[in-house]
Amino acid sequence: MPAAALKPKPLPTQSTAKRPVLLDLPYAPVEKRPLPPGRPREWYISHNRRLKAMRLAIALLDSGVYVPNQARNETIRDTAEVIGVHPPSDTTCHMVRALLRYTR
Repeated sequence: MPAAALKPKPLPTQSTAKRPVLLDLPYAPVEKRPLPPGRPREWYISHNRRLKAMRLAIALLDSGVYVPNQARNETIRDTAEVIGVHPPSDTTCHMVRALLRYTR
């Protein structure tokens, strides 16, 4: 028997499921590490904005939103509420749509 036949089948993902897979709740954030000292304040702000945008883009992809025109600001802010992060600014929403655009 081939080794591939012995592997258990993985759980369905968003791309293989017959209908949208719900978000796994409760959302548990990754353990935070301290940021490197000595950088300009703008670097920390943009770094945190990018992290938030990535978290939101992943949550949107998990919930079945694949293209940027499906991700209006209200949709992104509702997703932020579901995963337990503060509502994003318009700039962060724009960044989330940019991430969705480049994941294709």
